[in-house]
Amino acid sequence: MHYDQSWMGYGIIGGIEAGIISALAGLLLFGLFHWLGGRNDWSYGPQIGWSFLLATVLTASGDLWDLFYFNYARLQSLQLLKAKLAQVHDPDGIGTRVLCELLGVALGIYIGWLCSRRGGDSGDKRESG
Repeated sequence: MHYDQSWMGYGIIGGIEAGIISALAGLLLFGLFHWLGGRNDWSYGPQIGWSFLLATVLTASGDLWDLFYFNYARLQSLQLLKAKLAQVHDPDGIGTRVLCELLGVALGIYIGWLCSRRGGDSGDKRESG
């Protein structure tokens, strides 16, 4: 889903801004799923997996769809291509933005995981041995 990107910069600056948004979403969602996982005896696998999936859907799915669409869709006319490109913020930097969004989600979840490990919680409630 697209969120308002009109305020974002172009090129790598826009990619970094999108990556920061994705990192915050990943961090918050990992915190939510870590809390739910602690109550329901989940290991880190489902917590990380659901956090990554949901953060990617919320922050990167619109740009991922545009990237896929412009590479594989059959655009019937030049006017249709121009109309579709006009709807996209910074079509030249869409690949950079998608990469930064995916890396941002992973980084946000990693930071959340580090914080949860630092708190002394192993996340895995099963006994070993």
